[in-house]
Amino acid sequence: MVKRSSGYTSQGKYKNVSRKWLKLVKRERDPGERLDNQWKAFSAGKNVILTVPNFNKEETNKRFVRVPANHHWKDPNYKPKKASSPE
Repeated sequence: MVKRSSGYTSQGKYKNVSRKWLKLVKRERDPGERLDNQWKAFSAGKNVILTVPNFNKEETNKRFVRVPANHHWKDPNYKPKKASSPE
């Protein structure tokens, strides 16, 4: 059985906030805040993608590339195993 709505349902095509306000909020953020949020997400085990300068200088059309954070950052939850001493 299909549930029928009794009113108007938006299709969600357009944004309800103008672009100038979104840009203003982005400009007010500290650049370190984004990096801090990425580190917190990485520490929580999320799949974080970093934007870094392209290491391949022959690809001049791609100045920056997106790489997984685990290629650049060490696992924050890594704990080295203790060496077992023979007794």
